[in-house]
Amino acid sequence: MPLCGRPAPARDDTTMLLKRFYDEALAQASYLVGAETTDEALVIDPTRDVEPYRIAAASEGLRITHVTETHIHADFLSGARELVRRTGARLLLSAEGDSDWQYRIGASDRAELLRDGDSFAVGEIRLDVRHMPGHTPEHLIFFVTDGSAADRPLGVFSGDFIFVGDVGRPDLLERAANVTGTMEASARALYRSLRQMREYPEYLQVWPGHGAGSACGKALGALPSTTLGYERLFNWAFQEADEEQFVRSVLAGQSEPPRYFGRMKLLNRDGGPPIPETAPRAVDASRLATALGEGSATVLDTRSSADFAKGFIPGTINIPSGRNFATWAGSLLSPERDVILVLGGGEARSRVLVRELSLVGIDRVIGWAEVDVLDGWRRLGRSLECVRALGAQAVAELRDATVIDVRAQFEWDAGRIRRRSRWIRVSRFWRSHVRNE
Repeated sequence: MPLCGRPAPARDDTTMLLKRFYDEALAQASYLVGAETTDEALVIDPTRDVEPYRIAAASEGLRITHVTETHIHADFLSGARELVRRTGARLLLSAEGDSDWQYRIGASDRAELLRDGDSFAVGEIRLDVRHMPGHTPEHLIFFVTDGSAADRPLGVFSGDFIFVGDVGRPDLLERAANVTGTMEASARALYRSLRQMREYPEYLQVWPGHGAGSACGKALGALPSTTLGYERLFNWAFQEADEEQFVRSVLAGQSEPPRYFGRMKLLNRDGGPPIPETAPRAVDASRLATALGEGSATVLDTRSSADFAKGFIPGTINIPSGRNFATWAGSLLSPERDVILVLGGGEARSRVLVRELSLVGIDRVIGWAEVDVLDGWRRLGRSLECVRALGAQAVAELRDATVIDVRAQFEWDAGRIRRRSRWIRVSRFWRSHVRNE
């Protein structure tokens, strides 16, 4: 069926179901597309936590028969292969891109490869495949047509190609996966891909793979979807007619990729391990003391930074639970070390945080302790440490102190304490001065 032209009048007997799954921890969206005539369903870009897709499909009387991805993800561990193992679905993956960054597919994966111009069907729902490189070399998008209601597509699953108000950053292959010399070429490929999108009708809905807060773009909007026409009017990337200016603009001001992105790219290309099934146990202050004394585990305090500063167990580190918890944990924690959590909210909260850590490959959470473990620590005859918070003016007035500024480069560029101030990327500072102490 053609993708362009005047659509036929829509019928009111549509049988397509669309469900969006949005993970606040990653600002990531995945989708379930169901065909009610055949009870089949497709899942696009699943995370490692695959049970929500199975539960949602079952609640609608659907069987997950197809699983696909728009590209090899960098910001979370894919659940595509695991979902296929649990459901027996067909796995459809991109065959585009160069040989170094194509999926490594084993015989057990039973994967089918997709190329530009291919199509596949889920019941009466048709998915047309287009190769749109730029964010990654192998990136695909999927135009979806509900054959029970129309003969033209109603929208496109754009993955990390087009976001609300932004586009996927083209520098990750070089800056996160260390494939040198790819950044500018990827930016030019992204420019050409955007030009191709001018051929498609403005009414198309766009369902992106990320929302506001994702590190896969610079300034993503928070709306769950958009239209191609709206993005042509207001998305900055569509306004840049000159290729050279587009390349400069899209590469300028990109934040440092989180350190774990490179590892995610490799695991998602080659196939990562299944999500852990065992739950961590509650531990007491004596167990924490042993772990810290032996250096056998990282103790991660997940309270707010303000609460942590008022009193914490020496040797623990603080990453507050919240929107960026998984991103910071993936960047700063070693996946090869055991982790014990300090948290508020008991076992239920521990399950939430363990899940978020698992999304970025931090699997070795062996225990958790409620915040009252600090009282138990003192009962062992041990003391807590504190950190004094200083405002910018107080820091500026310090005479003999060197200020280590670990904010993002764009924050440093926007304003800093000029005297005795030194900028070091937080990941580099962590590797050099903190992680091994």
